[in-house]
Amino acid sequence: MRKFKNKLKKIVIKVGSSSITHDNGRINLQKIDELCYELANLENNGIDVVLVSSGAIAAGRAKLKLDKRPTKTSEKQAAAAVGQVALTNIYDRSLITYGYNSAQILLTRQIEIDDEMRKNAKNTLEKLIGMGVIPIINENDSISTYEIKFGDNDTLSAIIARLVDADLLIMLTDIEGLYTDDPRKNKDAKIIREVTDINEVKNLAKDTDSDVGTGGMQTKIKAATLALEKNIEVVIASGENMKVIRDIVKGDLVGTYFKC
Repeated sequence: MRKFKNKLKKIVIKVGSSSITHDNGRINLQKIDELCYELANLENNGIDVVLVSSGAIAAGRAKLKLDKRPTKTSEKQAAAAVGQVALTNIYDRSLITYGYNSAQILLTRQIEIDDEMRKNAKNTLEKLIGMGVIPIINENDSISTYEIKFGDNDTLSAIIARLVDADLLIMLTDIEGLYTDDPRKNKDAKIIREVTDINEVKNLAKDTDSDVGTGGMQTKIKAATLALEKNIEVVIASGENMKVIRDIVKGDLVGTYFKC
């Protein structure tokens, strides 16, 4: 069993597009409902939760009946605008079923360089959390330019974890955790259960091959580094089964644990 450094009172959970979509790119309603159940159950247990969710472009792609992920910036922004509405509605319906309200917050990297904007974002998040609302955060793809893009929600989740003084950042992805090599290409690759020095594993990070997501293990290592700088511990695990969230919180040896 794992023992986290601090008692878990506030957790930021990040889910990638691949964790909440079917293989055809359409939103997986069952997975989102299972995720919302886990979020609500954490709240029932006295643990505040903030969700950082990808999936807007994937949802827009499906709704607009696009054959593949858009590549042009304008197409991505249009798909995100359409998809964000659909995604938010799905989350809201599920969370209401379990007794919780949700709030949508769309951010750009401007919160890192604009003190007033960062202060406003922090105050809003703290107020929502205090009211028992579950904030659902995504990058504002529809208005982001290269200069103010996070580029991936792994980085955004780490920024949010720092902003709300989280005790733990959980990043759910399409593989079980950090391996000694890419397990999809090397059958001898072994999972690393615990990392005590992140500098020792930075060279193991690989980019993504996913058709629906943007962040590979490289971005997750960078995000973990940002979180650890503020003494926020991190777990990277598979989002195949959303029950993994309760297993992580219990201290079960799942995924890769980055220890402070």
